Amino acid sequence: MKNTAAAQTRASGDRRSPFDRFVEWAHLRVSQAPFFFVCAGIVVGWLASLPLWTDLKEWQTAIHTVSSVLTLLLVALLANAGRREGEAAQEKLNVIATALAALVAANANNSPELQDATKALREAVGLEERH
Repeated sequence: MKNTAAAQTRASGDRRSPFDRFVEWAHLRVSQAPFFFVCAGIVVGWLASLPLWTDLKEWQTAIHTVSSVLTLLLVALLANAGRREGEAAQEKLNVIATALAALVAANANNSPELQDATKALREAVGLEERH
């Protein structure tokens, strides 16, 4: 069976790019309570700054701009983290399926149903890469 990129990386050590390490760090930080409280603090600070603004539209535009930029960046980072998590889960499923196919094949000598199931399972391993 051909090793996937995840398996090759695992075999050769941590070869993640600085961006991948940053994404993992950011994903960990934004998924914890302190990040929520920082965001809530930004909103409270924005609300408290109303008397400092002469134009209400500029005051509203300030929070909209900041929140839009942060949202765009976080969506990109979290999508990357989610993709990598999905790849890791798929790699684990492929390993389990390969082991199960080998186990079933060892006991499928006289059973055409088990032989067919083993063939289908082996064909399913790595299916996500072919589609």
